[in-house]
Amino acid sequence: MEGSSVPSQAIPVSEDYYCNRSSAPADAAGSSSPAVAKLRKLLFRQMLIGVNDGRYFLGLFHCIDKQGNIILQDAVEYRSARHSSPPTEQRCLGLILIPAACRSSCQVDCSIEEKMSLLCLE
Repeated sequence: MEGSSVPSQAIPVSEDYYCNRSSAPADAAGSSSPAVAKLRKLLFRQMLIGVNDGRYFLGLFHCIDKQGNIILQDAVEYRSARHSSPPTEQRCLGLILIPAACRSSCQVDCSIEEKMSLLCLE
């Protein structure tokens, strides 16, 4: 990021950090917003992200920054060998960053009730 003096801030993702605290950590402004609280509920959940070129990445949601870039842990890339659906090639990638501009879809592995509660920001 050229000429940027303000670093992008990501949500901390250590499981121990959340499990050993009595209250949720605050965001950079010192107070926890409802949007940040909802994102924290997604930490370490299976997430399937589609990108513009037709590939899909499946991994554990690790963090997101203010620009909407997502980091997946233990990610696996799935892509079609040709523009037909099967057969699909896959490869293990580990920790990856998916830029917000490249993302075309995003699905989280959770119950329908949880998905509905995450959709409304109050």
